[in-house]
Amino acid sequence: MARPQPLHITGRDAATGESVEYWTAGGVFVEGPMTGAVELTGWTLPGFVDAHCHIGYSEDGAVTLGEAEAQARTNLATGVLAIRDCGSPIDTRPLTDRDDLPILVRAGRHIAQPKRYIRGLGVDLADPADLPAEVAAQVAYGGGWVKLVGDWIDRGIGDLAPLWPDDLLVEAISVAHEAGCRVTAHVFGEDALPGLLAAGIDCIEHGTGLTAETIDEMVRRRVHLIPTMINIVNFPMFADAATRFPAYAKHMRDLHERSDATFAAAVEAGIAVHAGTDAGGYIEHGRIVDEIVAMGRLGLAPRRVLDATCHDARNWLGLGAQDQGDSADLVLYPADPAVDLEVLRHPTAVIRAGRIV
Repeated sequence: MARPQPLHITGRDAATGESVEYWTAGGVFVEGPMTGAVELTGWTLPGFVDAHCHIGYSEDGAVTLGEAEAQARTNLATGVLAIRDCGSPIDTRPLTDRDDLPILVRAGRHIAQPKRYIRGLGVDLADPADLPAEVAAQVAYGGGWVKLVGDWIDRGIGDLAPLWPDDLLVEAISVAHEAGCRVTAHVFGEDALPGLLAAGIDCIEHGTGLTAETIDEMVRRRVHLIPTMINIVNFPMFADAATRFPAYAKHMRDLHERSDATFAAAVEAGIAVHAGTDAGGYIEHGRIVDEIVAMGRLGLAPRRVLDATCHDARNWLGLGAQDQGDSADLVLYPADPAVDLEVLRHPTAVIRAGRIV
């Protein structure tokens, strides 16, 4: 691939409102000025982070590596320049370290139990005691994160229930932390949250069952939240399909009805919230703007929403900012997205590693 042409970018950062000027060469930000640079101007962002995305998964199940690459490109076109892949049934390691794709931060495969998660998506442990060993295996296979299924329907009781004993969670999460890896968990309901938080979980996915007590605990422990709001819309559909389990169906409808209020309370309390589409499965890839618009319902000012989904999320994942030597990742817009978030659907330029893609 040919080296990208130098760029000179001026305008304002849409997340801060501040004037900005960038020079890029060789795929990174550099000190300017320089001659022969392509001139670009507009409202800028460092690109979105889709912090909950499943590259390699679709509504029909696992996909080929080529199809997974196409999913990554679909996200790239919408201004997603980094993805935290929150569990995939295929080996996506060949898609990492690619300047022509979003930065891919991998979580390996979900860790679940038989009949306690989506069939074929994760690793099913017949013996829960194997959890610490499987966490160690996923640390080696993944890319800095491990994904646990924290709760799912238990057909024996007919409702959501935790998968793992609290003492095993403590041991398993310690295994990950000792290896320099972070751990996140799928959680819909209330009951799994106290054990996960006490064990030192780093992030909660979905979090519709958060209560005042667990919100306070997340704030105290600085645990991040990815609410996946455009997937929560599907909860009534999940309930309608669960005619054999009326308690579960009622629970899912209740979680859906109060989800906006739950997430708004989390934001007001000070929990760090980031955008994640949950793309793959029921959500098509490329819907990051829909998730960002939905986050606007939570009481965050538009610039704060943009900061949470770009600068803050990149810092959280250790992806660098816009300092000299950092990857030259930027998205430009013709108008201020903080005035109208719908502007985000129409970028004038998506720049990944200094190349206009």
